[in-house]
Amino acid sequence: MATQSLDPPPNASCKIMTFHPTMDEFREFNKYLAYMESKGAHRAGLAKVIPPKEWKPRKSYDDIDNLMIPAPIQQMVTGQSGLFTQYNIQKKPMTVKEFRQLANSDKYCTPRYLDYEDLERKYWKNLNFVAPIYGADINGSVYNEDVNEWNIAHLNTILDIVEEECGISIEGVNTPYLYFGMWKTTFAWHTEDMDLYSINYLHFGEPKSWYAIPPEHGKRLERLAQGFFPSSSQGCDAFLRHKMTLISPSILKKYGIPFDKITQEAGEFMITFPYGYHAGFNHGFNCAESTNFATVRWIDYGKVAKLCTCRKDMVTISMDIFVKKFQPDRYHLWKQGKDLYTIDHTKPTPETTPELPAYPITIKKA
Repeated sequence: MATQSLDPPPNASCKIMTFHPTMDEFREFNKYLAYMESKGAHRAGLAKVIPPKEWKPRKSYDDIDNLMIPAPIQQMVTGQSGLFTQYNIQKKPMTVKEFRQLANSDKYCTPRYLDYEDLERKYWKNLNFVAPIYGADINGSVYNEDVNEWNIAHLNTILDIVEEECGISIEGVNTPYLYFGMWKTTFAWHTEDMDLYSINYLHFGEPKSWYAIPPEHGKRLERLAQGFFPSSSQGCDAFLRHKMTLISPSILKKYGIPFDKITQEAGEFMITFPYGYHAGFNHGFNCAESTNFATVRWIDYGKVAKLCTCRKDMVTISMDIFVKKFQPDRYHLWKQGKDLYTIDHTKPTPETTPELPAYPITIKKA
């Protein structure tokens, strides 16, 4: 029988996978993530996790009406024929209650639709019209503090060493962010800061639709975007990090860029993987929470992440501590700029890593 290493990597079609962990499986975040990658989930750049029925991150959401949204943004979109640029205009602070009333008002509410495909068509057709308002990038969490499993404020991954050993807190990267959406609010094509992983939980409300490009095909999206947005491309080496570029699925199809799509419902998690380009939109009023995290597999991505060169406020994390701690044999070469390698996007996080117990996982297939 062929050894494990000779078997072809799973999920060759790079499709978005959905996992249904039991409560026992759900308890250990890093372990379950390694399991997901052993099944090839990372190859799509995005995966869905439906938590066990008995798990609840918060007893009730009835008490968040007075939570402040300090800097809501109005999303103005220009463009045509499946290619658009999004500009954000900052609005005055408002409460969640005020935002919900706005989201549900005649001007901003979701149109009638037959199914998700119909709503998706309406999204791409109406992008240029009424500019929605997004309550994005709000510091904080709405998890109850006693929730231990998949708590976005306390994931306990190796990204924590940035704070523990360097004392650096990066809002929304190693701390949680909240997002209040309304119909047509959008996240443009991007990978995460430093090409990290991310986790997104939809606490309540209307769904969120996602598009994802397999990391092994990410360079193809970059080349396409450079061709369609040449002036943006000349102004910055990594202009997609500005989160302003919208490219429709019909354009991706036309140019043969592989992608997949999925809709996240309330009570579901989405995980994005290193160098996984993703984009999407909200179906109506909702509340999501997210942050970034890391595994040892991310380190090689972080070392070669192409960063935005034109903005002062862009997130960068020194990779020094990660290489020193988790790749000590390569540290000397890396410091000399001689640690040359090519990333194999198909390889999963090893099932025994510094953040995992030293025994193989035996979780049954999702």
